[in-house]
Order: sequence, then C-alpha cells, then structure tokens
Amino acid sequence: MTTSIGRRTSFLAASGNLLLWLIAAFHMLLLAALFVAFLAARPASAEDGACTGRNLMIDLEQSDPTRYAEAVKEAEAVPNGKGIFWKIEKSGLAPSWLLGSMHVTDPRVLALPPRAQAAHDAADTIIIESDEILDERKATAALLARPELTMFTDGTTIDKLLSAEDYKRLEAGLKKRGIPLSAVSRMRPWMISSAVALPACELARKARGVQFLDQKIATDAVAQGKQVKGLETLAEQIQAMADLPVEFHMKSLIETLELGDKMSDVVETMTDLYLSGDIGMTMPILKTVTQANKDEAGDYAAFEQRVILDRNKLMAERAAPILDGGNVFMAVGALHLPGQGGVIELLRKQGFTVTAVN
Repeated sequence: MTTSIGRRTSFLAASGNLLLWLIAAFHMLLLAALFVAFLAARPASAEDGACTGRNLMIDLEQSDPTRYAEAVKEAEAVPNGKGIFWKIEKSGLAPSWLLGSMHVTDPRVLALPPRAQAAHDAADTIIIESDEILDERKATAALLARPELTMFTDGTTIDKLLSAEDYKRLEAGLKKRGIPLSAVSRMRPWMISSAVALPACELARKARGVQFLDQKIATDAVAQGKQVKGLETLAEQIQAMADLPVEFHMKSLIETLELGDKMSDVVETMTDLYLSGDIGMTMPILKTVTQANKDEAGDYAAFEQRVILDRNKLMAERAAPILDGGNVFMAVGALHLPGQGGVIELLRKQGFTVTAVN
C-alpha cells in the first residue's frame, strides 16, 4: 500500500507545466486580483481565510532523500540564492535596498523583516514592479483597453480548446470556486488558471480587499508621502504570459483542476522557502517533485526566458537610473533575484555593489 508520504510526493508527477504556471502566477502581480474584479467574486466566508498545506520538501526528504539531496545541491550552486533582502551601494550615493517580494496576501509574508521595514520607512523613493497596482480599478480599465491580452477576440471560446471530458472537469472545478463557466468562456486560459491555481484562502483574502505584499509596500509609501515608481506596466507583464504557447496554458489549467486542494501544498512549500530566504531552492525543488520529463525541458526553458530572464533585464535597466539617486527601497518578485541572469547580478554589471543583509 502507498504511504501517505508517497501519495503526497507523487501526486505532482508529470505536472511540470502546472508548477511553471503557478510560479508565473506569483510573478503576475494582479492576475488573480483582476480575475476577482472581472467577475465580482462571491463574498468570502470566514473559513476561507485559513490556508492549509504541507511543505513538500519535508515529505520529499523523508520519502526520497537522494532526490532531496540532489535538489539541495542544485540550489546551493545558484548564485545569490540565499536571502531576500539586499543592500545596494555605489560610490557617492546614499545606500539603497532591494527586497525580494512574494505577491500574496499571506500575513506571514506581509510582515516585513525589521531591517527591511526600517529601510522602507527611511527611503525617499520606492520602486515596485508596476505602480499601476496602486489603483486596481484604473489598472483593470487599462487592461480592458487591451482585450486581446485577457480575452479571445476572434470568436474562440474555451470549449473549442478542450475535449468534452475536460470541459466538464473545468465546469465542475470552477463551480466549486463559485465561478460560473459562462462568465469565463471567452477568457484566455491563463486568466482562468489564476482563479483555480491559487488556494481558496488566497483568493478569498483578495476578494475581501486584503493587499498583497507589493501593494502594501506601495500604499504605505504613498501614505508616508514617498514617490513610488514602477518598472513595468501590467500589460507588459501579462504579455509575457501571452507569449507562451496556448497549449502550455491549457495543459496547466487541466492539471490545476486535477490537483484541486492539493495546490495548497505547493503554495505552502513556496511560502516556507520564501520566509526562510532560500530562494535558490524554489526551482530545483519544484522540478524535483514534478519529476519533469525531457518533453517538458523546452517548456522550462521558454518559461524561464520569457517570464523571468527577459523581465529581469528590463527591470535592471529601468531601475538603474532611479537607483542612481540613492536612498531607494526596491521590491520585486524574489524569483527575479538569483542566478547569473538575476536582477542582483545585472545590477552589479551596471556598477552597483549588492550584498545580502542578514
């Protein structure tokens, strides 16, 4: 008989595309929040606020220590993979600060480390990925002006992309979340995935108006009279998703529905890694637990290039002239920080000294 640990660590097999999409969901600041706005989502019940889930790393270490050790070894080789808070320096400038963020409403994430909070409060300028998140209604209106990013505009409906069986599964999965299929039939699959990939507790908090970390950082800054600057537009962020093949998104959507509430384990794993500052472990552990096959290698490469590396370069280029003013607090998604093509290395190439802050 399969053990409970075995079941928990094996349910993600062959779900590489799904987990890539989940990582992308954490990169797309307002995707899930905008979905809630589009649909005027149902009021959240009190019990929706409590998230459940287990850290998959703990189970993997017990059930397959060899694979776990391989993931740890890969993570240790990732440049700048430890830490979410960094100091940015350049001769003649007041120091600036860089926080790797997680675009969720989890109270544990919203509580900034004391030194990061102090740096935020003392900074003259705040940089976030997109300053459009300060006004969700305005941001939604701007995206509605680009309907091709979020909707099928050629007469396509989701049923034309799915088998009859998968269509029924989609309908049932959305119904469980209180979302009528008729309301999303013309939405692109990554918009629908934004509603079903994240745990119900996360969407419930968003529906109640709880801000995710980047929103809170920006809102607090405005309240303190600080200047807030964005590095991307929301349209640019969603375009990165749109540039990935629709087949990738459709497969991710169906796999999301198959996992259902078990996605809470994935989110808890990513959250624990974030809170521990072990960002370099995120991709290795998720690739390990999915046991991604060779056919999915191309998906990983395309995802990394378009959703992470291309955007890293853009962020670093646009941040540099702002950082040249000194005394800046910058917050971007934590998965943009590590690696040779990460924001930290790219800023160093532009003449900044970037060091981790314990």
